[in-house]
Amino acid sequence: MTPIKHRIPLAAILATGIAATSLLAASARAESEPPAVISVTGEAKISAPPDLAQIDGGVTSEAKTAREASEANNAAMGKVLLALKGAGIDEKDYQTSRLSLQPQSLSKSNGPPTITGYRASNRVTIRLRDVTKVANVIDTLVAAGANDIGGINFMVSQASKLLDEAREKAIADARRKAEIYAKAAGVTLGAPLSISESGAPAPIVFRRMAAGIAESTPVAPGEETLQLSVSVSWAIKPAQ
Repeated sequence: MTPIKHRIPLAAILATGIAATSLLAASARAESEPPAVISVTGEAKISAPPDLAQIDGGVTSEAKTAREASEANNAAMGKVLLALKGAGIDEKDYQTSRLSLQPQSLSKSNGPPTITGYRASNRVTIRLRDVTKVANVIDTLVAAGANDIGGINFMVSQASKLLDEAREKAIADARRKAEIYAKAAGVTLGAPLSISESGAPAPIVFRRMAAGIAESTPVAPGEETLQLSVSVSWAIKPAQ
């Protein structure tokens, strides 16, 4: 028995191929086109009183010779450290932060500079877990002979917990803004597609040189403001 052969018209084959190609092209365009989104930035601030302080201070001594400058500086710094211990500061809360001995020279127009003496410097960093003691510690340093107070840093020890609270508020702020835009544009918010954070808190810094510090030094720690922002992109879809 002779098998029956079916012939498919060439036009039908071409039409099928064109349709398949069109579908693939449409799919490729859909994949390459970015999704419709609304992108906004949410912000939040949290204020808190500092509960940690760091004081940087020390002694600078000058003399004709390096040995004399070093010996004078060691003796002066010894008095400062004894004063800190006498004030009840735990030894683990203060440490030497910089020690230097440098020649002092006088420039001449017709020759090389001449060494006129030496300057020795010893600085200590003090960490206070009670910010109400800052003024008393500065007075103690100055009374003991410290002649170089570099500055004071006030910090918040639980900054990470406060920042977590700020993050939640920043996301809520971003969603509030996005919903306003979505309503105005006649669309509905979908799932968040990306979230990025920016902004970091910096410690409040108070600086005053020892020469300008009088007895019973007034110090106001105030509050530290922790601020951050988040950028969020939401997918959008037609309103239901």
